[in-house]
Amino acid sequence: MKRTLIWIGALVVGAILGLLGIAWLNEVMNFVATVYTRLFQLLAVPTIVLAVITTFATFGSKGSGKIFGRTLTYTLLTTFAAAAVGAALYVIVDPSNLPCLGETLNTPPQQGELEGVSYSDHLLSVIPNNIVKPFLEGNVLSLLLLAFAVGIGLSKLSDSENKAVVVKFLMGLQELLFLLIRWLIWTLPLGIIAFSAQLSAQVSAGIVADSIGKYVLVVLGGNVIQFFVVLPLFLLARGLNPIHVLAKMMPAVLMALFTKSSAATLPVTMETAEKRLGVSPKVARFVLPICTTINMNGCAAFILVTSLFVMQQGGMFSLQSFNFSILPFFLLWLLISVVSAVGNAGVPMGCYFLTLSLMSGIGAPVAVLGIILPIYTIIDMVETAENVWSDSCVAAMVNQDLSRQEV
Repeated sequence: MKRTLIWIGALVVGAILGLLGIAWLNEVMNFVATVYTRLFQLLAVPTIVLAVITTFATFGSKGSGKIFGRTLTYTLLTTFAAAAVGAALYVIVDPSNLPCLGETLNTPPQQGELEGVSYSDHLLSVIPNNIVKPFLEGNVLSLLLLAFAVGIGLSKLSDSENKAVVVKFLMGLQELLFLLIRWLIWTLPLGIIAFSAQLSAQVSAGIVADSIGKYVLVVLGGNVIQFFVVLPLFLLARGLNPIHVLAKMMPAVLMALFTKSSAATLPVTMETAEKRLGVSPKVARFVLPICTTINMNGCAAFILVTSLFVMQQGGMFSLQSFNFSILPFFLLWLLISVVSAVGNAGVPMGCYFLTLSLMSGIGAPVAVLGIILPIYTIIDMVETAENVWSDSCVAAMVNQDLSRQEV
């Protein structure tokens, strides 16, 4: 709560400084905003690569068989559904554009530059022919492909000293990265002041409020639809009563809402699933820890909606000319969002920072995320509750499937 108040205060201070219209002050704020943009870009590549590799690499130690297979299937289905709901709602609500955010941000490709690029060319550019090049260019799509391949490859290797050394090395690098991220987060109020001042110096508050308001409506609306409509439909399809399941799992869902941490809620989720919902201990103790790691419905929706919003501000696409030709673009980012969400485990500030890394990697205007940050706490609360509810649904469905087979 204290951190949230500081962020909100920084946002207000930055807005006031920008409205003063002092030339030298605007230059200072632009300089600070540029520094933070470059720092975000610096951490973007290792954040994405290490998060995805270390998460998928642990699959091998989770075991295999029917329980894991069904857990992974339901996790991917619900996560894809959450992202798809967010994308559909984004098109319907159509958040308006923010005005130009200044020259300190990376300049995205212009529309004219994109027109000559076919989807096959774009797909070929994702497939790397040099293992170093994607890192040097910050090619997010190529990096995700490499990280996914390396992570799955590590999970399939038989346990050995060599595998343990590689995994420990990657885990150590990730711990070091987390330390750097925590340092950056600690100084973020200064960055928020700069981003806010930069924005308010050029735009009216009314335009910003309308655009950000529609964005928040899409994010929270998508979470509500996933929570009360989509996940209950999954339960109904497996012959389960969603009202009964939610009533039994309510202690865990409420704790997730207030703690904003699926991991911290895990002991309560497991006990509630076993004692109140009647899930087999074998299922609950296997499925729920995995789901806490990889089942990120709310995160997938947040990454997709926020990425679309930020890219729209950078002119990378426009809903005004929306037609079926843009569907591959939406499907590509839906896939990126799901893979990123699955690989999100353990990253401080969760999907917010991962989204920021993705946007930095493609040169999108990350200053928009500086404006979103103060309201992220509320979004994070709802997302975490949805994630734990989704974990509960997956556990209930796996338990139902196994109990039917045993009969």
